Amino acid sequence: MPGFRPKSSPLDSLRPAAFGADPAGERMARIRRSPNFADGVFVNPEGERHAPSGSLLTYLPTYFRKEERLRRAPAHAVPVHPTTVADLAVPATSGLRLTWMGHSSVLAEIDGARVLFDPVWSERCSPFAFAGPRRLHPVPVPLAETGRIDAVVISHDHYDHLDMPTVRALARRGTAFVVPLGVGAHLEHWGVPADRITELDWHEQTHVAGLTLTATPARHFCGRGLRNTQHTLWASWVVAGPGHRIFHSGDTGYFPGFADIGAQHGPFDVTMVQVGAYSEEFWPDIHMTPEEGVRAHADLQGGDASSGLMMPIHWGTFTLAPHPWEEPAEGTLAAARRTGARVAVPRPGQPFEPVAGLPLDPWWRQVAARPESGRVAVETGTSPAGRTAGAAEAAGAGATVGA
Repeated sequence: MPGFRPKSSPLDSLRPAAFGADPAGERMARIRRSPNFADGVFVNPEGERHAPSGSLLTYLPTYFRKEERLRRAPAHAVPVHPTTVADLAVPATSGLRLTWMGHSSVLAEIDGARVLFDPVWSERCSPFAFAGPRRLHPVPVPLAETGRIDAVVISHDHYDHLDMPTVRALARRGTAFVVPLGVGAHLEHWGVPADRITELDWHEQTHVAGLTLTATPARHFCGRGLRNTQHTLWASWVVAGPGHRIFHSGDTGYFPGFADIGAQHGPFDVTMVQVGAYSEEFWPDIHMTPEEGVRAHADLQGGDASSGLMMPIHWGTFTLAPHPWEEPAEGTLAAARRTGARVAVPRPGQPFEPVAGLPLDPWWRQVAARPESGRVAVETGTSPAGRTAGAAEAAGAGATVGA
C-alpha cells in the first residue's frame, strides 16, 4: 500500500538514504488501525525488560578485555561452502532445500518456488560503508547467481536484516517483497515499485508462486534512524507450499506465542530459529539464547523437539553481542542433546535437503578462537544469563544432529 510523504524539511536532505523513510499517509493510517499498535507505537505480545541503569559502565571493562574481545570473532577463515549457480539450478529432489547464506539470510527452495529471507549482501550491516559491524566471512554466493527469486521476505527493518544495497539490487530483478507493516516505506524510498510490495500485520497472509506466506508474532523492536519511532512492525514468518512448510523466526525473544504459532500453522519440516546475539546485560527479552531457541523449536512442533529439523540462524557472520563467536552453535548442540531435537548446522552457502538431514560437521571448532585455558566453554542458556557447560556435552549432540 503506497503512502504519501508530508512536506519535506531542509533536514531531510541530510538524512542518509539507508535510514529509509517513515510511514506516512495511507500507510500510517493502516498502522494506526492495527490491533498491535497502541499509544503511538507497535507493541510486543509480552512486555520486555530493559537493561538496568548503569549496566553499560559495569560491562565496559569486560567488553574491552583482550581475551573476550578476541573470542567474539573467529581466529581463522570461516570455511564458506563453494556453492555455484549450477548447484542451485538443479531442482531439489525432495521439493525442499535450504541454503544458509550467513546470519539470518536463507534461500529456501520450497515446492518449486524460491524465497529469500532477510537478504544482507553488504560488507557491513550499517547505514555507512565505512563503519559498523563488518562481515566475518565472504558472501557465499554472489547475489546475481542466486537464480530466480519469487519472493523476498523481510522480518524487520534493522540493518542486519534489511540492507539497502541488497534491496536495490533485487528490485532491479522484478522480485516481489513481502514485509511487515510499515517496512514498505523504506522499500519505496529505495525505488521498489509499490505494486511489488505486500505489507502484512501479524496473522495476515498473502500468496506468491503457489505458496502461502503468513506474518506471525515475534518479540522484538524496530528502527533504523536517530529516532526509533516504532512505527514499523517486526514479524516471524510461516511459508507453506503444497508439500512443505517452514518457519523463520526473524529476531525475537522467547515467548509463549511459539506454541500458538505451531498449533495454527505447524508442524514444520524446518524451523529457522535465532540463537545468536543475545545479552542479559542489554537485551534479555528480544533475542533468544540457544537453549531458548531449541525450546521455541519444540513449541513450534507441538511440544515434540524431535519433530522436523531446526536450523540455527542469526550467528556467525557479524559480531553483535558479547558472547564468543562459536557459542550459539555449541549451545544449540548441547540443548539439542538434552531435548532430542534434530539440528542442522551447515557451513555458510551449503545447500541441503532437510529430509536427508545433514551429517554433523562441527566446522566452527576449527576456526574459533580458543580461551587461554585451551578449553572451549559452552553457554547453554539455561537461564536468561546463560550457564556454562563442558564442551564434551555439546560434542555428544551429534547423535541428534541431522539424523
